[in-house]
Amino acid sequence: MHMHRFEKIWLIFGVGALLLFLTVLGVSAFYLGNQPPSCLVTIDPEQVDTTAPFNKPGLNKVEGKDWDYELVYVASAFSYNPVKVEVPLGSTVKVMATTKDVIHGFEVTGTNINMMLEPGYVSEYVAKFDKAGEFLIICNEYCGAGHHMMSSRIEVVEK
Repeated sequence: MHMHRFEKIWLIFGVGALLLFLTVLGVSAFYLGNQPPSCLVTIDPEQVDTTAPFNKPGLNKVEGKDWDYELVYVASAFSYNPVKVEVPLGSTVKVMATTKDVIHGFEVTGTNINMMLEPGYVSEYVAKFDKAGEFLIICNEYCGAGHHMMSSRIEVVEK
């Protein structure tokens, strides 16, 4: 079989790029020990209600961090706790969420916040709320018969 010179060049380039990608990925994952973000913080799903900060869900002011507030959510059985939160306009918020029962989604419509909540893990996302209004939080992972009624709201207000 005869291959044109340019086909050989592209084939060598493609295989070389693939090998380089797999080498970088392997070094990052195995040698440096990098893991996906969901593996950083774990929690016992049976002890969520007694483990800080999930024992007091809601918006909490923090000092000395790169963000102004921590917004703590707990998902369980077709509901989010808290149901509604007011966030000051222009504030940077670290959203921390977990679940006590099954896999849930956590999507804040109109923003880039989209997390999967798995039992035993804490999902985190830092966002800046620059636009006033009300943002709906929905579960975008099917979690059972009451899935369609699972929602919460974030209201961004001027203070």
